[in-house]
Amino acid sequence: MSESEYKRPSWDEYFMEVCDAISKRATCDRGRSGCVIAKDHQILVTGYVGAPAGLPHCDEVGHQFQKALHEDGSVTTHCVRTVHAEQNAICQAAKRGISIEGATLYCRMTPCRTCAMLIINCGIVRVVCQRRYHDGKDSEAMFKTVGIQLEYIHDEVQQYEQQ
Repeated sequence: MSESEYKRPSWDEYFMEVCDAISKRATCDRGRSGCVIAKDHQILVTGYVGAPAGLPHCDEVGHQFQKALHEDGSVTTHCVRTVHAEQNAICQAAKRGISIEGATLYCRMTPCRTCAMLIINCGIVRVVCQRRYHDGKDSEAMFKTVGIQLEYIHDEVQQYEQQ
């Protein structure tokens, strides 16, 4: 590729590439996700899926599964050993005294309901996801209600191992 053919990535593309690199540190193979929180074209904090500090990781001791019963009667099994990438990024901001109010959060898929509530209370104003989460409707509705801008790079559901 010649210099004249080079296409500089947009800010969203750039931060999503960083998000992908961060996800390589994740320690649960069911959803190796990363997260970047940025503001004014600067990375503020990052996070990835992993067990709480000092506790064993899925990659070391296996998954910790729990079943969830849904309103429609269906039952799914989830690994609960890890903290989500979005939660870890928010925790990093809190530990380091970094305000993330007014920032954009980049992540692999629509944040889960718990992550969405944290994102709302942190004052994040925009969420950019690579793909949709199969159970993301509650989060999408909450973001819409409070005016958080939600965007998808790919309008498809993220595929990962579900039990």
